[in-house]
Amino acid sequence: MESELKELNVAAAPPQPESDSRPLLKPESEKPVSSPSPSTSIEELEKKYAPYVRFDVYGPMGRGDLPLVEKFLLGLALMFLFPVRVAAGTAIVVFYYLICRFCTAFLAPNREDEQEDFAHMGGWRRAVIVRSGRFLSRVLLFVFGFYSISDTSGGGEIDGAAITRFALKQTKRSFPALLTGHADNVPGKRTSVSSLVVFVSADSNESEVLEEYGVIVSNHVSYLDILYHMSSSFPSFVAKRSVAKLPLIGLVSKCLGCVYVQRESKSSDFKGVSGVITERVQEAFQDNFAPKMLLFPEGTTTNGDYLLPFKSGAFLAKAPVVPVILRYPYQRFSPAWDSISGVRHVILLLCQFVNYIEVKKLPVYHPSEQEKEDPKLYAENVRQLMALEGNLILSDIGLAEKRVYHAALNGLLCERQHYLEVIMESSDGSGHGHGAITCEISFI
Repeated sequence: MESELKELNVAAAPPQPESDSRPLLKPESEKPVSSPSPSTSIEELEKKYAPYVRFDVYGPMGRGDLPLVEKFLLGLALMFLFPVRVAAGTAIVVFYYLICRFCTAFLAPNREDEQEDFAHMGGWRRAVIVRSGRFLSRVLLFVFGFYSISDTSGGGEIDGAAITRFALKQTKRSFPALLTGHADNVPGKRTSVSSLVVFVSADSNESEVLEEYGVIVSNHVSYLDILYHMSSSFPSFVAKRSVAKLPLIGLVSKCLGCVYVQRESKSSDFKGVSGVITERVQEAFQDNFAPKMLLFPEGTTTNGDYLLPFKSGAFLAKAPVVPVILRYPYQRFSPAWDSISGVRHVILLLCQFVNYIEVKKLPVYHPSEQEKEDPKLYAENVRQLMALEGNLILSDIGLAEKRVYHAALNGLLCERQHYLEVIMESSDGSGHGHGAITCEISFI
């Protein structure tokens, strides 16, 4: 997962293959992002950068003033619940690492295009890694307080060509018109695309249900998304190159078959992340035994109520996709990793007694010929579909605006905290100069 919450000034996106100008991790169009003026208030920032705003009791960046009851519950959880969950979670990770170490003993990883993984091995070794990985991922979620998961799966398929033909025949409108609920066959009622496709298939005698797909596309709310998908389908995903070298996690990521992002490569035949992803998606579509890919086309996390513009990397392979929508309902602390530091988020998450996940899996989406030729159209149609079915709000801002919001919000909170400390120091006659230090520590 990207570390945009720790690094506000990140280097440029990874180099792209010469044969493809549509990158995987880079926005489709670079727009200059203006920084907020110094007089901008927190309320103005929240209105402008709504997809990254937290609404839980812990306030902006998890640093709000807590009510007395919440302080008591947090203190209680820190003393009793947090240590138990940390110990249990660590034990599960170590246990699964030992399983992966045993199953990969005396085996060389699959090396291709500066990538390496153990996901392409077969037999009992692969079966043990996948089944134990799915089970232990669910156990880890249980330890973190996700005792039950509301999972809604959609059957059948979504045929992009059938939708297009139906739109032209019945409404003379484009696909996005159906998504906004203005189809003429359902006057005054918002249309569900999933139910519409069933009608289209019956009307056009297209009764085949094609369940093959190459990639899972999901909205991105938290690092917990990866744990859920591991427990559900154990897919491969994109990770930083440094992840492969991490203790414990490095071997696990290789067993998952992660595609590692390397910002610079000296190899002349290096295809880039986009090319590797496209090949892996095509392989997964053509071979049921190949590891499936999981991609977050938004490129960063939100608060779960919005859907950012999609990158086209997941759709370059022209293969069917499975859209998955994740939500994290909450009462006290939001599990969304939007505008809060990683360490603070983990501590507060493990101190919450019960957490919730709601999952909605849409039917396999088969692109039309027009969508195959235009990955941007394919990506936008899937995005519109997910927004409708998940009741998400479409937004046109991205990772660049998120970094600006974090920097501005942190500056305002630091100023407010320093102002309060100056007042307190003035009232008791103590020393000064500690405000900036305290603010810097609170942001870590």
